[in-house]
Amino acid sequence: MSNYYNLTHNPFDKSIPTKDAFLSSDHKQMISCLNYLKDTRGIGVFTAPSGAGKTFALRCFRESLNPNLYECQYICLSTVSIMDFYRQFCTSIGIESCSKKTEMFRSIKEHLSYVKVEKRRTIIICLDECQYLSHTVLCDLSMLMNFNYDSFSAFALVLVGLPHFNNNLLKPLNESLRQRIVVHYSYLGLSKDEIAEYILSRIESAGGARSIIDEAAINSIVGASQGNPRIINSLMTSALMLAAQLGKVAIDTDTILAASNAITLG
Repeated sequence: MSNYYNLTHNPFDKSIPTKDAFLSSDHKQMISCLNYLKDTRGIGVFTAPSGAGKTFALRCFRESLNPNLYECQYICLSTVSIMDFYRQFCTSIGIESCSKKTEMFRSIKEHLSYVKVEKRRTIIICLDECQYLSHTVLCDLSMLMNFNYDSFSAFALVLVGLPHFNNNLLKPLNESLRQRIVVHYSYLGLSKDEIAEYILSRIESAGGARSIIDEAAINSIVGASQGNPRIINSLMTSALMLAAQLGKVAIDTDTILAASNAITLG
């Protein structure tokens, strides 16, 4: 595939360097909100379907931070108990966990406060897959944000999840946490114009020519992908391989259809 189209690498591989990030509207909005959070040290909520690029945006944000001023910790959660959650939290900020939740709660707050006040650094905790969090964990997150009678914010908390996490937050039980949310952004997905520019810019980043895919093929991806970058990446990877095998000068709509069928059947 790469040799056939003179590409230096698969331009739609998931391991895209942050320097080559496509600056979609969603990406720019999330980065802007994260930069606001790092200074206000509040809670931010970001929701999007799988593959929309929210975790990649977190990686871009983390790599942009001054390590002398900020410490960004990423925790990817599955279904966890309250004790498992506290242990993961302790590990992420470099303190020892123990068998008692109350002790871990106190240790976490003391460490976060120490880092902010004494070391003058802000810890940013990014929790991914938050749609799996129980009410108990969400309630404790709200309490962890309470310093000095709620007059001081020691750290920033970033909650990332699938769209139905928004429904969880609307439950009356989570009112306290919801009131503390400073920014709340839900991904819209790539627009039609952004999809075209995303595909072409990724091809160019690998040294390829824009002419290796025709406009009709791009238009067919718009409907098939619904603006989801991961789906676009899968379609284009499959389409590039198929087109190279068939010796096509450019990817056309038939190639995209065949790629889509191959992914579905696979």
